[in-house]
Amino acid sequence: MSRTESASCVAVIVNGAPHSLGEDTRLADLLARLGHAPESVAVAVNGEFVPRASRRDCVLRDGDQVSCFTPIVGG
Repeated sequence: MSRTESASCVAVIVNGAPHSLGEDTRLADLLARLGHAPESVAVAVNGEFVPRASRRDCVLRDGDQVSCFTPIVGG
């Protein structure tokens, strides 16, 4: 494997901060790496809400914008 192949990574922006991830990193893995408990955070990728059940299937791509926020419920 060449150095180029082993160094494959993608750059994403998470809440305004740049992050470098391994190629084929899934959204669920990024959230775990950032220390977010799955049930405590809502997430959007490129402005589109990603439900908890879909985070394992969501592969992040170079240039993706990820927003993590705590949902607010009221009554």
